[in-house]
Amino acid sequence: MIKKEDGSFIFKAASEDFPQKHKASILNIGIAETGKFIMSASTDTSIHIWDLKGEILASINTNQMTNSYAAISPCGRFVASCGFTPDVKIWEVCFGKSGEFKEVARAFDLKGHSAGVHSFAFSNDSYRMVTVSKDGTWKLWNTNIEYKKQQDPYLLKTVRCQSSDGSRVALSPDGRVVAISCGCSVTMYDATSGQLEEEFHNIHREVITDLRFDINGRFLVCSGDRVIRVFHNAPGYRATIRDMQDMLKKAQNEGMKQRLQQQIKEAQSTLDTVFATHVN
Repeated sequence: MIKKEDGSFIFKAASEDFPQKHKASILNIGIAETGKFIMSASTDTSIHIWDLKGEILASINTNQMTNSYAAISPCGRFVASCGFTPDVKIWEVCFGKSGEFKEVARAFDLKGHSAGVHSFAFSNDSYRMVTVSKDGTWKLWNTNIEYKKQQDPYLLKTVRCQSSDGSRVALSPDGRVVAISCGCSVTMYDATSGQLEEEFHNIHREVITDLRFDINGRFLVCSGDRVIRVFHNAPGYRATIRDMQDMLKKAQNEGMKQRLQQQIKEAQSTLDTVFATHVN
């Protein structure tokens, strides 16, 4: 950032190549929302943690035979990976109070699948994770734990599903909806009940390469064959309506009841509009 004579600023960005440290093809990269580090994972078993200038802070050997997916948690504290082995491994990237890098410490594992894990996803607050495996199931986990006291993640749900090599999974920011890709198709589930809500068959001509919810959970986005497709998160609206209806039954305050009734009406109206537009 450079200050000009008139007091205004201009921004000058220079691209820099990081040194080549991976021996195999890079699988995933990510930058922590804290801005403190960058993660890169390759198809062998290596993950590198970098600072923003391209210096390696730490290297991780996942010991998973091969990596199939890796990501940084939305909170920016954790790096997780999955692969040929039937578990997901999570590490905490630790910094001191003044911002200096300290270490990468093993945090916890998600254990319970009987075959390799294709991919995983975090909820927006990093308190939930979802995994999809070669064993034909997806699992929902409570990861809001005190792992430093040896507390293990809680398995909340196991649901049968179709999956294949390269399957991706997404968890809506509020943790209400799970979406899974299998080949060129996508299925959406209610995360609480495990019920199948939506199926979109052969929406791409080639294998889906990524699957994400937007930050507000209104849309599901998937990519493949050079195309990005956007879907309304109808299961999310339905789950929200169900939750508010349950709250309405328990509400004692008249003002609270009126607010909930209005919110239910607005959510139902949005859902009706989505389907009316789709039909037309």
